[in-house]
This record gives sequence, structure tokens and C-alpha cells, in this order.
Amino acid sequence: MTTDCLIYRCSKQDEMYLYVRAGVAVESLPPALRQLTGRLTQVMALSLGPQRKLARADVQKVMQQLESDGYYLQMPPEGHIKAHLDFGD
Repeated sequence: MTTDCLIYRCSKQDEMYLYVRAGVAVESLPPALRQLTGRLTQVMALSLGPQRKLARADVQKVMQQLESDGYYLQMPPEGHIKAHLDFGD
């Protein structure tokens, strides 16, 4: 079994990527997720299967979340997360 998806780079955080199941419109994703990711830039399309290796994610977990939620958010590696402070302005 394979799962086709599109992968987007997120503008609000370096090295954060959003995997979206093929056929799911980015506009239909939860508003809080879209706010967290910022502007999305498509970087590639993939067919995921049990034998495919991903650099920073477990392919089985990614496939399960794509099937259940339609997306998977890959966070940056430890130590690369930018803090976003809200000063209420």
C-alpha cells in the first residue's frame, strides 16, 4: 500500500515541513495549523510506502497520520526551533 503526498516548506520555521495527502486542499486544513506554518511552498511530491526511508520521520507514522488527518507536520530537529514571542501587538 502506498500513500501519495505533497510536501511543503513552512515559512514561519526553518526546517519545518508539512506533508499533505494527495487530494487534500491546503485551504481545508485547520486554521490553527495554517497559522502555525505560515506561507507554504511546495517542494516535492512523494509516494510513501513501508520500504521508503525518510530522513527525519518514521514513514509508518507519517502514512498513518496522512490517512487519518490528511496531513503530517514534521518539526525541525532539536535545537533548531525558533521561539515566537507574542507581545500583544
